[in-house]
Amino acid sequence: MKILKFIFNFILNLLEVLLILMILANMWVFALTNGRTYNKISKIPPRETALVLGTSPKMKSGIANPYFVARMEAVAMLYHHKKIKKIIVSGEKSEGYNEPLAMKHYLIEQEGIPEDVIIEDPKGFRTQASIINCKKVYHQKNIIIVSQGFHNLRALFYARNHQMNALAFDAEDVLKKENFYRNQAREFLAKVNAVVYYLLGLE
Repeated sequence: MKILKFIFNFILNLLEVLLILMILANMWVFALTNGRTYNKISKIPPRETALVLGTSPKMKSGIANPYFVARMEAVAMLYHHKKIKKIIVSGEKSEGYNEPLAMKHYLIEQEGIPEDVIIEDPKGFRTQASIINCKKVYHQKNIIIVSQGFHNLRALFYARNHQMNALAFDAEDVLKKENFYRNQAREFLAKVNAVVYYLLGLE
């Protein structure tokens, strides 16, 4: 019985330590990215290029994904207000699925963005890949990252760790309670993963 109690207490203490470390990791990400996110177009300084992080253009039901639409509207706002000159649309491309092409078509057809302004990055299959490609493949370091606010903090953390002079512009969030809690939980864990990658020197 004493052995079982010892094991139980050990596991409980271990979980408490892990939770504290996860909270500290999230606090570190917040601290390092503080003051670099914007949600008002009049406040954000101009940059040469915007990096739009990919998401599925449609939901499982077949209707337009509101996260996708909000990101397109946000980067279009940056362009039309002359805050940026170029747009990198970064996302996943696989057989029968192409996020960058969908973003490009939407920006041209719905937002009036010239085609020659838009650069497709078909290898942005995760946030960190999009950041690395932006710097190493497209040679852009002074950028505005465009995604929802809960996502932008992690993207800025990656950008900072790759010595990029990045800001972020928050696209409108989808204000549904179930989405809010799901996104916050996912980003909480994703920020921990970002910190682990940084500490281990991984890309």
